[in-house]
Amino acid sequence: MTIAKLGFCWFVVGMLSAAGGAETIPDAPFWQDVAVRIRHAPELTNAAFKQVCVDKEGTVYVLTDKGVARIYDGDILALDRSYRPLTGKVPKEIALTPQGDLAYRFDDGWLSNGADGALKPDPGAGWSNQSPPLKAQPGMPWSELTARAKVPDGVWYGSTRGAFFERQGTNSPYATPAAPGIAPPYFRYYAGKRWLRDDHVVGLSVDREGQVWVLTQTGLNKIEFRQTTLAAKAEWFHRKIRTRNIRYGLTAERRMLVPGDITSSEMIDTDNDGGWTSYYIGSLGARYAVTHEEEIRAQAWQSFAALERLQSIHTNTGFPARTMERKGFKFSDPDRWRDAPDPGWEWKGHTSSDEICSQTYAHAVMWELVATNAAERARIATNYVRIVDHILAHDLYLVDVDGKPTLWGRWNPAYVNWFPPTIHDRQLNSAELTASLQLAYAMTGQARYRDKAFEMFTKYGYLTNIISSLRLIGPTVGFVHEGNDMGNEWNHSDDELAFFTYWPLVRFAFTDELRAQYLTVVREHLEIESPERYPIWNFIAAACGVKEVDAAGSVWTLRGTPRDTIAWRVQNSQRQDVTKLPANFRGRELMELLPPGERLMARINTQPFILDQGDDTTEFPGDEYLLGYWLGRYVGAITGP
Repeated sequence: MTIAKLGFCWFVVGMLSAAGGAETIPDAPFWQDVAVRIRHAPELTNAAFKQVCVDKEGTVYVLTDKGVARIYDGDILALDRSYRPLTGKVPKEIALTPQGDLAYRFDDGWLSNGADGALKPDPGAGWSNQSPPLKAQPGMPWSELTARAKVPDGVWYGSTRGAFFERQGTNSPYATPAAPGIAPPYFRYYAGKRWLRDDHVVGLSVDREGQVWVLTQTGLNKIEFRQTTLAAKAEWFHRKIRTRNIRYGLTAERRMLVPGDITSSEMIDTDNDGGWTSYYIGSLGARYAVTHEEEIRAQAWQSFAALERLQSIHTNTGFPARTMERKGFKFSDPDRWRDAPDPGWEWKGHTSSDEICSQTYAHAVMWELVATNAAERARIATNYVRIVDHILAHDLYLVDVDGKPTLWGRWNPAYVNWFPPTIHDRQLNSAELTASLQLAYAMTGQARYRDKAFEMFTKYGYLTNIISSLRLIGPTVGFVHEGNDMGNEWNHSDDELAFFTYWPLVRFAFTDELRAQYLTVVREHLEIESPERYPIWNFIAAACGVKEVDAAGSVWTLRGTPRDTIAWRVQNSQRQDVTKLPANFRGRELMELLPPGERLMARINTQPFILDQGDDTTEFPGDEYLLGYWLGRYVGAITGP
């Protein structure tokens, strides 16, 4: 082992203890909201749905124009044929008696099967049939109310634009997400196909276990609240990914051929499979560092083998493909694919800085946290150094098989220093190159990587670029790169690339002085991004040595993240309880950060202050959740179960 490697290993040990300066939050149980899909019996096809009641035993009844239906086996709605004298009869109305029995109104009056069937109930005081008129209060998410159900610590409302819970206390199971020092939202809003068949609520009822049954125009829905922990939730995501989102070792999105129907889905290639897989490797590496589970270490190596194949599938040495697929089955961007030497395969080129940045992070994690011996570190170094040597051999460009630099694979000063400090690419690309050279130096001890980095510092100002304040970034006209206006917005993808670059930039810094300078950038960037309460940003910063991280906000996000990772169409622009913003450089459309279950499900390169978005056809793996959680465990911000 070289002196450089020994020095680095000493620094990593120091960093692990320093990371413990972040606030530590116990993994206390919380209530996870989950949409339970209710299956309708074929006999209810095209039925008109009118009322929902839950009797004292917890049986759920629904009045339709075809008769009274009930829930069987927890999630099947079918006509109730329990009482033969009522078979085929359609009541005018259903309600609950004061004793909690279901009552039916026919033309000749009311009857109930409770109280020995002898009672002819009189619809008087104490009856529950959800029929009183409702008046919305100012500030509610939507004003056209259709139903109401009082519960401890709050009230559930139905409306013509979804259902919502109004909190009147802090101990309600419906108050998730919350975290130490962060009050739960005053309103929780449930709308869109993530939660409901349609948004026009005609009735709702809460059963004795606190589960919410919402009847909309097209059928019955259930919003269930299950007590869980972050650890249990992370394990659920882990099993989901292992059984549903691994394609040739790469983490994969699924495309649903029938919108919203996961049974119709298939795994597809995407523009950044190597990148997303790198972040998944990050989660496995952090988990292994915490738990030392050999099964997890093996899974990390399986995904790393996929990164290796992204290089070996073609002959352009050191050029990582974006993704790969068997011949004839590619899905994304058909014009960017190339034939592999193996006639059964194709690979996708046009690789960008996104892939280099993410793979730099993955190789760093593998080398630091997963490898256990010199042979394994040599394997990691061999794969990574080829990438760096390719970039150095091609004058700091990533060059595709056509002999030309790719659109974004550019770290040459002619490109980087073309940008003013008001455009983030100048800082970001300088940091990316420096991080890559630092990692290559740590892996090999070869001075040429360190010397090249210092040449870029002294001759081309790359260190000055790196430590430039991000608060300078703003609208900048006149910088168009191959048709792309580089100064017209704050690109959230750049935030993603920056934070993953900070890991190797800071943890592999050549000197303590450089590390301190880098940390000023990380700290400033985290302050700018703090409104997002994003776990990965906070915990990467903590892993770099920043102590002022928002652990509570990160736990708030992790608790609120839905288990359903389908990119359902979400619409919040009609809401009357949010503050909409005018068009701005950052692209934020509202002031408030909505709970994760109320906003779009998207990858980490998308900022969360967006009102309306989604396609109903994409299912994400959920690896971002795993990375946020396990980084939190790794830096000591979240306790174990």
